[in-house]
Amino acid sequence: MEWLKRLFGRDVREGNNRDLPEDGLETAQERRRRWRSVYVIYFTMFQMSLGFSIVLTGVWPYLDMLQPGTKKDMLGVAVGASPLGQLMLSPLLGLWANRAGVRAPLSATLGLFALASALYSQLHLTRPYAVSCMIAARFLIGVSSSNVAVARAYLSAATREEERTRAVSAVSLAQVLGFVAGPALQAAAAPLGTSDSSGLRFDMYSAPGLLNAALGLINLLLLMPGCFHVSDIALREAVQARGERSEKEVLKSLKPDYVSSWMLVGAFFVLVFNFVLLETLASTLTMEQFGWGKAQALQYLGALMSAGALVACLVFAAIPPLTKLLEERALMLWGGFLPVVVASLLCIPWGPGAPPLADPGNAEAHGGCPQESQPWCAESRALSLAQFLLAYGCMSVGYPLGVTLIQTIFSKVLGPRPQGVWMGVLTGAGCLSRALGPVFVAGVYARRGPAAAFSATAALTLLALLALRAVYPRLRAAPPTHPTHPPPPAELQPLASKHHAEP
Repeated sequence: MEWLKRLFGRDVREGNNRDLPEDGLETAQERRRRWRSVYVIYFTMFQMSLGFSIVLTGVWPYLDMLQPGTKKDMLGVAVGASPLGQLMLSPLLGLWANRAGVRAPLSATLGLFALASALYSQLHLTRPYAVSCMIAARFLIGVSSSNVAVARAYLSAATREEERTRAVSAVSLAQVLGFVAGPALQAAAAPLGTSDSSGLRFDMYSAPGLLNAALGLINLLLLMPGCFHVSDIALREAVQARGERSEKEVLKSLKPDYVSSWMLVGAFFVLVFNFVLLETLASTLTMEQFGWGKAQALQYLGALMSAGALVACLVFAAIPPLTKLLEERALMLWGGFLPVVVASLLCIPWGPGAPPLADPGNAEAHGGCPQESQPWCAESRALSLAQFLLAYGCMSVGYPLGVTLIQTIFSKVLGPRPQGVWMGVLTGAGCLSRALGPVFVAGVYARRGPAAAFSATAALTLLALLALRAVYPRLRAAPPTHPTHPPPPAELQPLASKHHAEP
């Protein structure tokens, strides 16, 4: 587990603090306290991902139990309510964090998360309005999970520039682990069975909600002043590097690069959209192209997605050492975006031959391409299994590299200013991708087939890559300027500096 310790920075940041050079920005004790707070942010990001994914596989049977005969349209609404809430509130929560600090919005959203999760766990008490209450609970969970924008903003403020890539990689890994652990925990609750009690319940559907509520309360306690300390090390580092007298002067001298900032937001949208599209289409694509039945598709794709998640974790762990060998911008373009372009091209059916056609009225059981509802099936070429596996492998490598380095470079481009609103915009772009993915499937894939759908995403991703290459010189932190004022007198220098100057 040494690689995991190095990824989270523990062996450097805590264990060997006495051996690190002191530069007047913080003492060893302050450094330990700062990284303890960063670990709380890691846990918050893990918990938000877990809270979203732990109930996904149980939403439909839970709905059907609460109100038998519920249409599947309500499933889409219940699942989509969460990203919709996150999309609407992320920029506003970021603005709140900019003005009031991070503790208040994080605490408020975690309290809301615990309440919404408790409501989700006991929806039977809300009959005959259980379906509406489920949608409301999912929406409130999405609203509360918009605190990931605040968490990302705090991570940018509480880490030095040299620490940023490692910290963003670790927080991305925490999110992936949350997404992976969620369905596993829902499956672990299955032996509890169902309950018909008219009072409070603890069964396979209520247990995930109660676990979310408990974790939300634990996270809320971790944000108390005794454990969580707000740090602005990035701004103090900028003051020292630029030789300014005060933080206000640094903030006045820094102007955001709107071109590169919006370019990174757009690129983030494109990258997440590619991932969401492939995840959304995976089941349909394999059933129609390989003739798999529904049970086969779920079984095989479950194993494939687990392997993909493992590859993603390894990629996250490899990012910090890779950035020591290659420049971050180059790694983002050629290690992140290029494999995603290749993945889209590989999902275009090349043949030989045509895909198996489905038996009328029996597509789910035996798979195949339904020619009656999708006329393009008769003219399409077949997708080979090797193509699909290679495409999924490229996506499993390119996506984690790309999203991690986009967030890292985005943070550095913005500089040490409060980043709550900008991180809210970035988070909102990811939510919009998740919302538009199913719409794109219905509007393009169902009417035109996989060749049209994946040709469009390949072209869009290639365009994003070329756009980022065009602004390549601007995708970095602004270099320190020469001091505009003489250094402050010794009595005004930080206490830590004077202490370190003493023998």
